[in-house]
Amino acid sequence: MHTVDDIVRCRRRLADEAATLAFGAQLARQLAAGMTFYLEGDLGAGKTTLVRGMLRALGYSGRVKSPTYTLAEIYSLPAFELYHFDLYRMHDPREWLDAGFRDISDGQAVSLIEWPEKAAGWLPPPDMIIRLTIADEAREIECEARSSRGAQYLESFCTLC
Repeated sequence: MHTVDDIVRCRRRLADEAATLAFGAQLARQLAAGMTFYLEGDLGAGKTTLVRGMLRALGYSGRVKSPTYTLAEIYSLPAFELYHFDLYRMHDPREWLDAGFRDISDGQAVSLIEWPEKAAGWLPPPDMIIRLTIADEAREIECEARSSRGAQYLESFCTLC
């Protein structure tokens, strides 16, 4: 069993958009209801592309867009619902509560949260933080487990990389 002090990380270089989509597809293989991921990175780092790769691997064939203006997109999948949040436009953490998002963090869905610092103090704790950084024409990605469930997930996932 993992403790909070255990840090499990996985790092990769993603050469292009196709590699980011493929990495998202790999992440999707181990997803389970109740998991929360924080997605960190500058504008254009590939957060929504990563989510698109996850959704495609989970069988979703519709349009996947950044929820920058809507704050949230909900995808009903066979095994669970996936909530994709983009909090970039939030100005106060309490907007998370005002939008009613606390009520949908019930453990029955997977939550992917872009710009989590915008709702600091109100979000469910992450099982994993995924950081994307721009490196020339490529991307660097780092996944860091933040819970025992996240550590188990990441250890299993890293064997697939």
